[in-house]
Amino acid sequence: MTQKNDCPAPTRLPWERPKPAAEEPMARELIKNIKSCPVYTLAEEDLDFLKSYEARGIRLELDYLKAELKMREYGVEHVIVVFGSSRIMEHKTAMKRLKAVQRKVKKEPGSRLLLRELYVAERMLEKSIYYEDARVFGRFVGQSGKGPEDTRVILMTGGGPGIMEAANRGAYDAGAKSIGLNIRLPHEQFPNPYISPDLCFQFHYFAIRKLHFLNRARALVIYPGGFGTLDELFETLTLIQTRKSEPIPVVLVGNDYWKKAVDFDFLMEEGVIVPEDNDIFTCVENAADAWDHIIRWHKARKKPLFRRGESNGRE
Repeated sequence: MTQKNDCPAPTRLPWERPKPAAEEPMARELIKNIKSCPVYTLAEEDLDFLKSYEARGIRLELDYLKAELKMREYGVEHVIVVFGSSRIMEHKTAMKRLKAVQRKVKKEPGSRLLLRELYVAERMLEKSIYYEDARVFGRFVGQSGKGPEDTRVILMTGGGPGIMEAANRGAYDAGAKSIGLNIRLPHEQFPNPYISPDLCFQFHYFAIRKLHFLNRARALVIYPGGFGTLDELFETLTLIQTRKSEPIPVVLVGNDYWKKAVDFDFLMEEGVIVPEDNDIFTCVENAADAWDHIIRWHKARKKPLFRRGESNGRE
């Protein structure tokens, strides 16, 4: 009786053999030339093709899809997004920097550049309170829901230093996961060390990164910041104002800063925005007020972030 291991080997198909040298002496060399040509490379393995101008649409889709699938895998339903300056540092670091500038000024008291540097260092020391406050806010988010392992409502930042680091650090303090959406820049942007490694993404396109910021957002909390912070703020306000996005609580932390940074009353007086546009956002003084406003905002619309019996992060 024939054993299974005695079965004859499958016959090789015609295309599994190169053309015999007896028929074409140059066959192997010609085939080698064909296979070494970039055109023969599979499209998914051809980096030159994938990086071409014409393949930009594919790259946009990939930029979106990688983060989207991973967040689905982790059961992320909603995110609380925190923005703010990457230059704001914790108090001890700001104090150390100020003292270093003071020493330089002592050696060159007449230097205008150093006096300007001293003024900025003093201002950054004052703003270090926002680093500590953003850390508290991150802890509120991390402690919410059913506990640290609950990723249905999770903190999301831009992944960099400063306020972003502080918010991720607060969630880290609570033992909770948090998301960081880094962006590839000409000079490398290091992710802050407090983001969950399996939820730390790097994007090529600002547009796709912005999409992910708002795709699951159930609140936007904005600390003092510069161009990037203002960009995200006004883009969100515009989307809500034009009804392109459903309203969410937009909370500006730091009354004094925002009164000077953007004169919304002036815009209203000039008629370029209407009074109800000022209702799209609210200003508060600290993390506790911001978190309470978010919870109340959702309860008032009968869309609470947390189900009955779950923590709101401050209980």
